[in-house]
Amino acid sequence: MAHEQYLSVIESLHECMVACNHCYDACLKEEDMKMMAECIRLDRECAELCAYFEQAISRGTPFLSELAEVCAKICEACGNECKKHNHEHCQKCANACLKCAETCRSLIA
Repeated sequence: MAHEQYLSVIESLHECMVACNHCYDACLKEEDMKMMAECIRLDRECAELCAYFEQAISRGTPFLSELAEVCAKICEACGNECKKHNHEHCQKCANACLKCAETCRSLIA
């Protein structure tokens, strides 16, 4: 199967999606949710795109490079936003997002 060559990418996308979903949920429980609004928004966008891209790769999308470029941009934006917050969930999410962005960039033709 064609997607087997992308197993490390799929794993990175999945880890990022899980980290973003956890961060999203934890941010909703923070005392100052207004301060966390951009983090929450980017967590959702990033998690959804990573989940979609993971599925697209597994079915052999012909838009690999294009999706990788968009995913890298969103992962980087989410990672940079999460880095601004000292919460452990944000820091873990930032690491997963920035790793995923780097992985996605390796697919851009």
